[in-house]
Amino acid sequence: MSPSRRTVLAAATASVLAAGGTLAATPLAAVAAESSPVGFAGLNGGTSGGSPGTVVTVTTAAALKSALSSGTSQTVRVSGLIAISGMYSVASNKTVLGVGSGSGITGGGLTLSGVRNVIIRNLVFRNAGDDSINVQEGTTNVWIDHNDLSNGYDGLIDIKRGSDFITVSWNHLHHHDKSMLLGHSDDNGSQDLGHLRVTYVHNWFDGTNQRHPRVRFANPVHVLNNYYSNIGSYGVASTENAGVFVERNYFENVAKPTVTQTGDSGSGNLKVLNNYRVNSGAEQVRNGASVAAIPYSYTPEANSSVKATVTAGAGTGRI
Repeated sequence: MSPSRRTVLAAATASVLAAGGTLAATPLAAVAAESSPVGFAGLNGGTSGGSPGTVVTVTTAAALKSALSSGTSQTVRVSGLIAISGMYSVASNKTVLGVGSGSGITGGGLTLSGVRNVIIRNLVFRNAGDDSINVQEGTTNVWIDHNDLSNGYDGLIDIKRGSDFITVSWNHLHHHDKSMLLGHSDDNGSQDLGHLRVTYVHNWFDGTNQRHPRVRFANPVHVLNNYYSNIGSYGVASTENAGVFVERNYFENVAKPTVTQTGDSGSGNLKVLNNYRVNSGAEQVRNGASVAAIPYSYTPEANSSVKATVTAGAGTGRI
């Protein structure tokens, strides 16, 4: 893929450390496959995962479980599609990296609970009995990048219970109902308010039904340069007084690109800017002035090129 088709900030982490949390703008043409995360995962000290540290390659469920839970700063290379049962816990300072384009996990998922500094990259997730990726209990600085997720039981990527400083980028989600939850329930505001800051950038929501993401309480949430194709129910939902900025995405065959209420949840705040719509309905907006400013500088991709960029670059085997 042409470097001009990638977004923002290969130098994000260095800029954050130098500027106390404010990223310096970097032109699109400067970035190929990102070596550090765009957006919120670049703040709060940045997200480096298991680097520097040891590298281990695993091919069995037992070896995977042991490596993920160890206290060592480590890159865990997953080779092959490993069948697991239940949720495997990931410790702090880990990079979980698939080998090639077909390696990953089937039958179970990964949970990050009260940890910090984790990268999950280039993995296939299939047929999870619960969530494919679950981030919870104050986990911070997570980068979920270039994965292929489908056919799970519950959420593909759920982030909740006070977690913060997270970037979800270049993932391909398909053959699924509830894609991405941000904030797990309407009565959890005491834990979630002031947290759940997430950047969703360059993801491909491919025929999925809802929650792309479904947001409670978080403000701001940045939904930037994603491609939504043939969405069943709705694209982005802001509820429970959340603040969501939906910017320069590409919506194709999406009856409801954005909504400001869903289910039994109270309404949320949402503003839009220059989204590209093809055979798609109107965007719902609410109290755009209440959506907090994005705290990093960035140069977005033009909305009309997002479809080509994301379909060429999202998923596994692209890094």
